Amino acid sequence: MERKITKKIYVGNVPIGGGSPISIQSMTNTITKDVISTVNQINQFAREGCNISRSAVNDLDDALAIKKIKLLTTIPFIADIQYDYKLAIMAAENGADCLRINPGNIGGRKKVKEVVECCKYHNIPIRVGVNSGSVNQKFIDKYKGVNKESIVYSALDQVEFLESLNFDQIKISIKSSNVPICVESYELLSSLCDYPLHLGITEAGPSFRGTIKSSVGLGIILAKGIGDTIRVSLTGDPVEEVKVGKEILRSLGLLKDGIDLISCPTCSRTKIDLINIVEQAEKELKHVKKNLKIAIMGCPVNGPGEAKEADLGIAGGNGKGLIFKKGQIIKKVDEKDLLKELINEINKLEE
Repeated sequence: MERKITKKIYVGNVPIGGGSPISIQSMTNTITKDVISTVNQINQFAREGCNISRSAVNDLDDALAIKKIKLLTTIPFIADIQYDYKLAIMAAENGADCLRINPGNIGGRKKVKEVVECCKYHNIPIRVGVNSGSVNQKFIDKYKGVNKESIVYSALDQVEFLESLNFDQIKISIKSSNVPICVESYELLSSLCDYPLHLGITEAGPSFRGTIKSSVGLGIILAKGIGDTIRVSLTGDPVEEVKVGKEILRSLGLLKDGIDLISCPTCSRTKIDLINIVEQAEKELKHVKKNLKIAIMGCPVNGPGEAKEADLGIAGGNGKGLIFKKGQIIKKVDEKDLLKELINEINKLEE
């Protein structure tokens, strides 16, 4: 898949744009000044493969907590600021690796200029964020509603002001909960600028619905070669956002770190407890970093036949099962030993 090469910036030590790997982000739902809770959640993100974390900074204590949080975590910290430019400055001074702001709502252009000067001094980027609920009214009037044009040109208006201050360490996000509008908006924005783009479907909803909406929306945009960072927004445990984000990237071939686990949906030919085996395999293989496709199939029709492209796999029988490698059967084992033998073979490949 050919990706658009955008301007490269850095959020902490993570490169964004310029052909760098697409970064996965999530946002804490803790009270940021509760340092222990926030640190624990960020470290959970990191263990699941999150590259960058974002937290809301709602008051001075939140801003001051950033310094402590940074000492106890390993991934870059984005401070999410609304309305108060002083909090943006305090967040930058206390170690934030990036600011997420809407320049239109933090107190006017003079105050935005102060924030920009602080970011220049600390050498940190700004993420300009506009969603369908924060579009500048003049663009709503000009383009007759909230649509791709009003969203995109509202964001670019803010970007142009930052550029007028000789600041170009910028990434842009434009979000909508409407998937077609979001896709069209990112296509238009990508055609008009070379800044790195952060992708997301805002207010996507509860876990099941939000996963589907985000997967469809982000998948379409990413498949067009657009996007440098992603966040899957779900109502629930934000750690799940990271897991979904990884699978979206993996399904498009944009992430090659870890196991691509495929399995059949089961039918009356399935004579083993395939569902339990798949669930156990997910747990056992989640931290394997080798880029492998592993198939777990209920019968020989699906594997090793239909799953012959897998690096390794198992196919169930009647209390027995086959271990196969690139479609070739390498051993026959009891059902109770299938997963153990599969993992043994995976370990051999890792060596």
